[in-house]
Amino acid sequence: MKKFIPGYILCLLLILPCAAQCAEPLHRALLVMAEVEPQALSSREEINRLINLAKKARVKILFVQVYRGNKAWFSSRLADPTPYEKCLKGVSEDPLKLLIKEAHRSGIEVHAWLNMLSLGSNKDARMLKKYGIHILTRNPQEKNNLEDYKIDNQYFLEPGDTRVRNELSKIIEEILGGYPDLDGIQFDYVRYPDKNPDYGYTEMNMERFKKTSLAWEDWKRAQVTETLEHFVRKARQLHPGLRVSATGCMPYQRAYYEAYQDWPSWLNRGLLDFVTIMDYSPDPSEFERWILAVKGKVDNFRKVNIGIGAYKLTRSPEKFEEELRFSEGAGAGESVIFHYASLLENSALINCLEIKPRR
Repeated sequence: MKKFIPGYILCLLLILPCAAQCAEPLHRALLVMAEVEPQALSSREEINRLINLAKKARVKILFVQVYRGNKAWFSSRLADPTPYEKCLKGVSEDPLKLLIKEAHRSGIEVHAWLNMLSLGSNKDARMLKKYGIHILTRNPQEKNNLEDYKIDNQYFLEPGDTRVRNELSKIIEEILGGYPDLDGIQFDYVRYPDKNPDYGYTEMNMERFKKTSLAWEDWKRAQVTETLEHFVRKARQLHPGLRVSATGCMPYQRAYYEAYQDWPSWLNRGLLDFVTIMDYSPDPSEFERWILAVKGKVDNFRKVNIGIGAYKLTRSPEKFEEELRFSEGAGAGESVIFHYASLLENSALINCLEIKPRR
């Protein structure tokens, strides 16, 4: 005797497989720059605006820049707290704590995003005042004044300088001690300058290098990794459940041979929970090539987040969408949009973030 299946159940059986296929979980994140307008931590209105856009764009993680150029957007004694104090007046309570609270209400994670080894163009940085020019990386050319140390309009701290590692670790301690509800921390600018990469010729480096048997390039690469290890160790000691990540330069040749940043090894040895690769090519074909070139270099590609340079594509939403779709289908982790203000420049970019049915 044949069993009768009610019509409404039959419809459900037919619909569910399609729903499972079409409603794929999205893994999206957004980088929020500190000093670029609109400044997300400057008022309650801006905090709510950011949260609302994140929900609309189906963003699950906010990487919020809270340390840049030795300036702090959090309560700090070590870094210059002027940006934090200005935001505090506009919000009337700690703006980062408020953002974390409101984000968590909406099911969104907040990760502190820190620019570690760049002082930007801040010639008055507290670290620079404390230690002098000796903590800045340099090439062998003669230097006559502070401006001569600028690389790509930035002052870069020397990865091999132990004073730099210790000072920045104290800043990590301030952040994690003051904001225990953070979901993660992302270390950016853990590298050498990658423009004409003949750097590292500091007095401390020369003394330390003489005591090793490594080739100069390998030694510098080891300094970058050791510096990151120092930061990660501090973060995990203070907050064992924290998700710890770093950014990685792209293409891979640039990272390894110019920035001396062997980010695939950081993942393969379990140092980090994930790496966000900065694949900021405005050419979708090049964007895809760079990704495909690194897939075989990591044991678990799900631990690679793909950064998309929306700031270069504000006038080309069709290219932004092409890169986004490729990223979301590449088998990686999060698709990370750089950056928040770029989405606001052209609402067509936000429209690209809407779920679209499969063809």
